[in-house]
Amino acid sequence: MISITEWQKADGNGISLTTPKGHLSHPLPKAHPITASLPVAEIGVGTTGFGIFFILFGVFLYFDSVLLAFGNLLFLTGLSLIIGLRRTLSFFFQRHKLKGTSFFLGGVVIVLLRWPLLGMFLETYGFFSLFKGFFPVVFGFLGNAFNIPFLSVLFQRLQDTNSMV
Repeated sequence: MISITEWQKADGNGISLTTPKGHLSHPLPKAHPITASLPVAEIGVGTTGFGIFFILFGVFLYFDSVLLAFGNLLFLTGLSLIIGLRRTLSFFFQRHKLKGTSFFLGGVVIVLLRWPLLGMFLETYGFFSLFKGFFPVVFGFLGNAFNIPFLSVLFQRLQDTNSMV
C-alpha cells in the first residue's frame, strides 16, 4: 500500500504517483477551471440543437403549436445553459434591444397560447431584430470559409450594410 507522502507533483502534466523504488504510475490530470463548466455548456448546445430541430419540425408540420412551443422552450433553456443565466438576461434586456426582445418573447408566449402562425412571425421579427449585429460576422465567416466567388461577393455586400457588431 502506498502512503500519501509518496505523492509528488509533476512538472505541469498533472500529479504523478511515485513509489519508493521510483516506479512512475499513470499521471492524474489537473482540474482546469474552464473544464469544470464544460459539461453544462455541452448540454446547452445539445438542448439548443434539439430546440432548433423541434422548431423546424413544427414549421414543416404546418406550424404545429406543441412542437413549436417545445422547441422554443428548449432553445431558450439551451441558450441560458451555454452562456449562463445572467448573461442571457443581460443580452435580452439591454435598453436598445428591448423592442426585439418584446417581439421575440411575445411570440414565444403567443405560440404557447396556441396561435403558432402569428407567434412565429413575431418571433422571426424579434430574432432578426435581436441578432442583426451578429449576421455580418457570420456572413464574413461563411464567405471566408467557403471562398465561393458568388457567395463571397454576396456576403461582402451584406457585411458592408451593417457595421454594428
